Amino acid sequence: MNMKPPLHIFKVGGNIIDDDDRLQQFLSSFAGLPGRKLLVHGGGKIATQLASALQIPQQMIDGRRVTDAETLRIVTMVYAGLINKNIVASLQSMHCNAIGICGADAGVISAHKRIHPLTDYGFVGDVDNVDSERLSQWLDSGLSVVIAPITHDGKGQLLNTNADTIAQEIAKAMSARHDTTLLYCFEKAGVLLDATDEQTRIPQIGPTEFEQLKQENKIFAGMIPKLENAFKALQAGVGKVVIGKAEDWDGLMTGQAGTTIKL
Repeated sequence: MNMKPPLHIFKVGGNIIDDDDRLQQFLSSFAGLPGRKLLVHGGGKIATQLASALQIPQQMIDGRRVTDAETLRIVTMVYAGLINKNIVASLQSMHCNAIGICGADAGVISAHKRIHPLTDYGFVGDVDNVDSERLSQWLDSGLSVVIAPITHDGKGQLLNTNADTIAQEIAKAMSARHDTTLLYCFEKAGVLLDATDEQTRIPQIGPTEFEQLKQENKIFAGMIPKLENAFKALQAGVGKVVIGKAEDWDGLMTGQAGTTIKL
């Protein structure tokens, strides 16, 4: 029986990126995890702060950033530069040999400019392909891969792509080669019935519960696309998806914390 090697894919975002102490705690746990591992990060608040300082107006639609040409320059600098390389430097200090890339590097993630019937999102990309062979080569060589959410269209154009979606697309692509676990780590304890009360954490959610929660307006808007990404990953062969608080590392790894997504 040909056993696929295990792979853990983490997406870290929310307030963790903006809080150095919490980020360093998360990275310390990530560095200490044995085996193949990959980290996708966001960084929206820092980009928003820089845009404000440079007096570049920002437009958000349903929690998604509209990316004009000036905003693309900012998110590329912040995501693929400042945040990505600081994370890599931190991991190196923790004896975790990491390589930091964005989707354009080695053509790892190609995308196309989003086409929407009602809204022009600007230079926002939807993923076309993930080079799982290239990623596997790096992972097999002992490198931990840190990915910024900037992709390319193969014609020289960079695109800003949602980090949750990138994590899902990578997990889907890698699941053919690896026994893949996808963990969305942010500042909440998991999927909550009341966003202000961690005691309302839902331990498990399946498709039926998800539809019911949406109909009853019991999950907030930002969580809906995260859960949709989770279900897509499972449907494509990803072995396990968990959403939860970055600090609850041990519980997330054992399934005792966060929200486990089930089909």
